[in-house]
Amino acid sequence: MPTLYFDIAHMLAGGLVLVSFMMIYQNRLYALLNIFALQAVLLALSVAWQAWIQDAYHLFVTALIALIFKAVIIPVALHRIVVRLGIHREVETVVGTGLTMLAGMGLVALSMVIMLRVTAGADALAREDLAFALSVVLLGFLMMVTRRNAVSQVVGFMSMENGLILAGAGAKGMPLVVEISVAFSVLIALIVIGVFLFRISERFDTVDSKALDRFRGERR
Repeated sequence: MPTLYFDIAHMLAGGLVLVSFMMIYQNRLYALLNIFALQAVLLALSVAWQAWIQDAYHLFVTALIALIFKAVIIPVALHRIVVRLGIHREVETVVGTGLTMLAGMGLVALSMVIMLRVTAGADALAREDLAFALSVVLLGFLMMVTRRNAVSQVVGFMSMENGLILAGAGAKGMPLVVEISVAFSVLIALIVIGVFLFRISERFDTVDSKALDRFRGERR
């Protein structure tokens, strides 16, 4: 494989990891949703590049789905949900941003060590793309557990799913039926999440998970 193909693939996958750190650092909802849309664009570009260098043209469908659903439809829908709920403030975190960033760097290092050892028999491009993909998944999970706002936790969940799509594309593609089913599953999940967020906001006047815990008599 030409070195240029290799370098561009790694630049795009590494860009996903970098944007994941930007999402962890960001504490304003509007900016967070914009950064998630940027991550989705990078995911679409990465999958499209994998389709080109692998001659797996069905992956172009995956890239198109990611671009339409994750970079446009889902961010716009979440923007409207935020406006309807009247959430115009900073998102509270469980721990400080500095500690969260340090934990994120540790998770990326762990991902590299684990995946490069487990996939020692695979080709270099697949190995390192899988390491990047695991990093995105773990960083998305980290954002879920360190944010108290339900909307930002939803974004963390979808970021994890972006990492899984990157892994599937890097590991020599995935069946087209899986790609389509994943897209519809994400769309349905977004609708359900939106309904629950509206109901929670109507009932408790907040989507802050800490406030909901206090209502149940729990303390963190």
